[in-house]
Amino acid sequence: MTSAPERPLTAMIDPAAGPPDCAAYERNGGWQATRRALGRLTPAEVIDMVTRSKLRGRGGAGFGTGQKWGFVPKEPATERRKYLIANADEMEPGTFKDRWLLEGNPLQLIEGMILAGYAVQAGHGIIFLRGEYSLACERLHRAIGEARQQGWLGGNILGSGFGFDIHVHSSAGRYICGEETALLTALEGRRATPRSKPPFPQTGGLWGAPSVVNNVETLCNLPHIIANGPEWFAGLGLGEDGGTKIYGVSGRVAKPGAWELPIGTPLRQIIEEHAGGMRPGYRLRALLPGGASTAFLDAAALDVAMDYGSVEKAGSRLGTGMAIILDDRTCPIGMIRNLEHFFAQESCGWCTPCRDGLPWVERLLDAIEDGTGQEEDMDQLDRHALMLGAPGRTFCAHAPGAMAPLSSGLKLFAADFAAHIRQHRCPQQSGA
Repeated sequence: MTSAPERPLTAMIDPAAGPPDCAAYERNGGWQATRRALGRLTPAEVIDMVTRSKLRGRGGAGFGTGQKWGFVPKEPATERRKYLIANADEMEPGTFKDRWLLEGNPLQLIEGMILAGYAVQAGHGIIFLRGEYSLACERLHRAIGEARQQGWLGGNILGSGFGFDIHVHSSAGRYICGEETALLTALEGRRATPRSKPPFPQTGGLWGAPSVVNNVETLCNLPHIIANGPEWFAGLGLGEDGGTKIYGVSGRVAKPGAWELPIGTPLRQIIEEHAGGMRPGYRLRALLPGGASTAFLDAAALDVAMDYGSVEKAGSRLGTGMAIILDDRTCPIGMIRNLEHFFAQESCGWCTPCRDGLPWVERLLDAIEDGTGQEEDMDQLDRHALMLGAPGRTFCAHAPGAMAPLSSGLKLFAADFAAHIRQHRCPQQSGA
């Protein structure tokens, strides 16, 4: 590769040709980051490069990747068992970015995991994969087998003394496994419930060993940072954050889908230029900017830059960067009820507020949408949004995430809630 691509994550993805094999991957610049890191860089230098690149976790939390790695004990992989886990359990409603990367170029993820493993000196890699991603699973197994055969996985990679291998674990299918400690508990063969912190996974994770859990998109950025430099990567972003981001739009737009764009691309540009705007006969009323567990933004917020700080200032979170559109012919209370049904169903049941509170919220919304809601139901919804949405009142972030669309919806759609209760019916039927 003579020059660094402007869209590095998707540069080698060709749906017609299928994912590249090791030879095609190397011809297009693959493996050069591994050669550089294992041949010329120390683990500390790799961490420093990733920190300077301004890469933040792409799974939703947005924590600095290099900073996260810095908490891992520094012993070499030969002296202490450590784990590097790719979180590919993509179950956030409206989110499908990692599937694109897994199916389109699995070798990119494998190289990213080698680099992350080397940085934190973890000799064992695990891909925790959503169970329904059967094509991704097939392609990952094929790519891992070829990489192992070619010497990119196994003991003493490139004669560096560093060994690393990868195992694919297909999830049984629970949303809570997106929470990193519940994921670790599931990998140990136990019920997927979150763990108390401390200890944090970086010091006491899988089977008590230091463990790092990173999102698929996060890891796929690493070969490009190491090959092209942190300054190049930081310069791809349009604001304070570095790199590109896979954004997506679902709902009644002309061209729903996903696109790799500079992080900080305005929301309006994503929706109007890339998603083609709203379908004829529909108007954008509001949206969830980063998946189901983010707060609603109304149409007045379309000019917000899609980066972590800007979306937070606008009153929501960047999350996964995959927007869900609410149009003017869809009942917002029905949409919120559908979301809360999902969150209630996916509660792990570990703590009382989440286990009992979310089904109660769902029942209240059922009543309001079906025409049997009462004025006092609104007080109960407000109370649940406050009690479940505040940090520290539940064991993990599942319930606070579930309350994001509810608490914002109670404010943004107050007139719709009042009309449902006053008219004893849903005054707005969903469009076709």
